[in-house]
Amino acid sequence: MERCIGELCRPCGRIDYFSVCFVIRSITRIPFMADINIQRKKSAPSPWLLVVLAAVLLAGAAYFFLKTGPADEPTPPAGPGTTGAALGADTTAQRTLEAATTANDSAAAAAPLESSSDAAASLTSQAATNPAAPDYALNGLQKLAGQLVALTDRDDLRDPTITEQRDNLTSATSRLGEPNASLRPGFVAAAGLIRAMQQKAYPEMEGVANDLVSLAGQLSGRSATAADQQQNQQFLTQAAAAVRVLSEPNR
Repeated sequence: MERCIGELCRPCGRIDYFSVCFVIRSITRIPFMADINIQRKKSAPSPWLLVVLAAVLLAGAAYFFLKTGPADEPTPPAGPGTTGAALGADTTAQRTLEAATTANDSAAAAAPLESSSDAAASLTSQAATNPAAPDYALNGLQKLAGQLVALTDRDDLRDPTITEQRDNLTSATSRLGEPNASLRPGFVAAAGLIRAMQQKAYPEMEGVANDLVSLAGQLSGRSATAADQQQNQQFLTQAAAAVRVLSEPNR
């Protein structure tokens, strides 16, 4: 810098103040050394460390999946006394279950017979009431149809013809609650089902069944006159007597 100042002062032998300032400002703007950005290189993890870590993870997973749980442990063999007691308890429980099953079967077998007898008695009582009473014929037909349909579930009365007649009765009585519904189709279907049951298992009732079919064909299905009421009662009385016989299995 002094050399530059001397060069500037050589022509006139004196120092020019403004020239010196210019030279100083120019010199201070010259960078002496370029800034070098030096970053420390990060060291990569050792491959052996990764190998060791992977081995530890594999060992932990193998221990977790291969260890023996309480459910997988073998059951210790029972002693002779324990085996005998277990067999005795099983035998006693089995005998108790068999006895209970036999008792339930007997009760189930006796229940339908008792229910059928009670229903037949109720049907007889219904037929003996005043035929001029409102809904006498309707109530009697509904009870008769319900009892006959229940009898078709018996093993000795399972037959395609009986099933067909039962369906006819169900269809004929399905609309009895409608206004001005005629009862005649229901009476005819009930008589047909009684004759089908008679033909299946009660040959001695042939005359009774034929009389019911004939009487049902003569009914008007109404209760407007005394003659209609008398015919309705006659049919329900004879049908109740037939149901009482049908309620008992024929031996």
